[in-house]
Amino acid sequence: MAQKYRIYINDNTLFIADVAPEQNEDIQQIDTQSFDFLTFYKKLGKGSKNQYLLLSDDPKAAFQNLKSKCQLIKAAGGLVRNSAGDYLFIFRNKKWDLPKGKVEKNEKMKAAALREVEEECGVKIQSNKEKLCKTYHVYELGSKVVLKKTNWYAMTVKGQPKLVPQKEEGITKAGWFGKHELDPIFKNTYLLIFDVLKAGKLI
Repeated sequence: MAQKYRIYINDNTLFIADVAPEQNEDIQQIDTQSFDFLTFYKKLGKGSKNQYLLLSDDPKAAFQNLKSKCQLIKAAGGLVRNSAGDYLFIFRNKKWDLPKGKVEKNEKMKAAALREVEEECGVKIQSNKEKLCKTYHVYELGSKVVLKKTNWYAMTVKGQPKLVPQKEEGITKAGWFGKHELDPIFKNTYLLIFDVLKAGKLI
């Protein structure tokens, strides 16, 4: 069975896999023997939007090596649907996003996802049973390079509750969007959000 990892670095994507992904876009293959993640990360140009492939006989080991070079942060969030079939999005840092946040010490991922969604949007979650996917995102925090692993869960709420965006977390808007109203989201969101939407069968 093919193994693959997808790591987002701003608008760049790094695939670690034992077979090349099927896609039409140009993808730049990286020399596995000389690969050092922190060197690779530092060479990425600001504003670049490229896709890279690290082919490895053992993708898991290659990913673990990458992970060892970064500070790991665990986060959890949700794709929330209301009774009308609309989905919850938040607007933060000038982009549309899904509610999520860091997992606290000794907290389970699923419990963290529920807590963060309720805190960030002022709603009461009815269910969050299904794990949709996990995403990986690399960024700088101070002088450290961070790898954020986020688990995403499918959630529901009763009715169509009013949303209360958590302003102290930088959330300026929150809204319900139908499946056919997602163009503003697609035009101004993060690459990894598309993975969550695909897992939730919205695209």
